[in-house]
Amino acid sequence: MPTVAGVLPVVEVDLGPGVRAGFTTRSGGVSEPPWESLNLGLGVGDSSARVLANRRLVERWAGARVAFASQVHGAGVLVLSEPPARSATSVGPYDALVSTSSSVAVAVLVADCVPVLLADVEAGVVGAVHAGRRGLVAGVVQSAVDALVGAGARTARLRAVVGPSISGAAYEVPAAMRAEVAAAVPETWATTQWGTPSLDLPAGVEAVLARAGVRDVRCVEMCTTMDERFFSHRSAGRHGGSTGRFAGVIHLEG
Repeated sequence: MPTVAGVLPVVEVDLGPGVRAGFTTRSGGVSEPPWESLNLGLGVGDSSARVLANRRLVERWAGARVAFASQVHGAGVLVLSEPPARSATSVGPYDALVSTSSSVAVAVLVADCVPVLLADVEAGVVGAVHAGRRGLVAGVVQSAVDALVGAGARTARLRAVVGPSISGAAYEVPAAMRAEVAAAVPETWATTQWGTPSLDLPAGVEAVLARAGVRDVRCVEMCTTMDERFFSHRSAGRHGGSTGRFAGVIHLEG
């Protein structure tokens, strides 16, 4: 079951011995409204100095340098064996990161999209995936599993957690969009709690992982639009405001 860390409020998850994994919340950082307070996303209007200070707080929690990417809603994956330069705020345009070293943790940024954390402790490989609507259709989840396997993991040993994201009960979309996405990933077909077309991205991610051979898949079942602990782009947009980004973070401890 997920637990909340003490010093920095992080929803921690168990992905095996020697793995530090969890999902940050919007609390515990230095950013000011409307990004209060642990905003980890650059490019959303927040002060870059505050964002970088927040990222350092997450590094202290993780116990290692944390690599972030410039996410583009694609299927690109980068495998890291060492941390990026201290001055680097991004390792490039990727939507999934894999680490094969205890010297570098990996993270993905979200504010309604699905963060996915994976680990094969025996192989010493961990990964983080950003799976939004477009990325899921593009195949980012399968690409991440393939990269993990390429780095030595076995699908039968992989453990995965699907993190906080917008739920099918809340992610209203046009009927044509629902049909388009469901044509690629049928399990995403859903209806909102008020009866309109929607997409269930967590269900889609779980289904893709299962088809890829990942047997141990758990979902934290926290909806970002309903749980005020997390940033939500859709919730902020309803009021014409900006919001920050939280992260799924994973580190294979040495």
